[in-house]
Amino acid sequence: MLERLITEAQVSALKNIIESNRKFVVLAHKNPDGDAVGSSLACMLYLRSLGKVADVVLPNNFPDFLRWLPSAGEIVIYENHKEKAVELIKAADVIFCLDFNALSRLGELGDAVAASSAQRVLLDHHLYPEEGFSVAVSSPTACATSELVFRMIYRVSTLDALDLAMAKAMYTGMMTDTGSFAYASNRKDIYLIVAELIAKGVDKDVIYRKVFYNYSESRLKLMGYVLYEKLQFFPHKNASLITLTYDELKRFNVMKGDTEGLVNLPLQKKGLRLSCFLREEQPGKINVSLRSVGDFPCNTLAADFFNGGGHKNASGGEVHDSMEAAVQRFKKAVEAYEALLTK
Repeated sequence: MLERLITEAQVSALKNIIESNRKFVVLAHKNPDGDAVGSSLACMLYLRSLGKVADVVLPNNFPDFLRWLPSAGEIVIYENHKEKAVELIKAADVIFCLDFNALSRLGELGDAVAASSAQRVLLDHHLYPEEGFSVAVSSPTACATSELVFRMIYRVSTLDALDLAMAKAMYTGMMTDTGSFAYASNRKDIYLIVAELIAKGVDKDVIYRKVFYNYSESRLKLMGYVLYEKLQFFPHKNASLITLTYDELKRFNVMKGDTEGLVNLPLQKKGLRLSCFLREEQPGKINVSLRSVGDFPCNTLAADFFNGGGHKNASGGEVHDSMEAAVQRFKKAVEAYEALLTK
């Protein structure tokens, strides 16, 4: 028996919105990861199974290692097809907002959503959701938004409504957002849900290989370069730092997704509590990824120093400055959090 992360009132409201509307758009955040893509596709496929018109629109492209997901080729990428994306949003009766807690996480696409008269439904597991949703299912307890999509399908319909394509997408989202169930995944319910997904035909071993053994040659060479040349340890602070400049990314012909997971590598070191990865997406814009172990709250560090947030053990942010300035900001953050890092 699963715990009730979605209340009866929310289930009733979701059921009413789904039954009484026809056109749906499903959105997820900028720089979509496995959970953003997986939860969105599962939600879209579920709505279509009910006879609804449903599409997924993402602000920008997603990693190549997720392109095998069912119906991934149907995703509308806003930065490549702005007119089509905006037309879908204008025509929508309902917009499902998945895996983000504020329209700002959509980038430029957020303006189109703000201008829409459609009802908005939030399914998310990040802290501090903003206002403006007709129904807001915000549960930081959930390991991934894909878990919440599973719960919605289970409660609004039944498990019979779940097919293999939806199950593959949801399992991928849960697996990737927990580091293959290495963090944020110590709840019994997670494995009860995984069991149900496997019962639908999911081969978790095949999905693992498709996601994690599906990188480009440039990714493997980049990983070696990062570990040997770019990884810095702060041994007395139990922290590490990886930096990659825009020129370095070009040098290795980095494709979307090639840097995925690099931030996790230093956590293999004994005693390390915090790993930071600073990636210069374009000159003057630094993407920040943070991972931690145990009770160290990298989400509060992200909020305090990098205009970001996220989960306790997996967070991110941005710095609009030089790489040198971003590195100095990280060093200040380590100093500020030294007591927690070394306790």
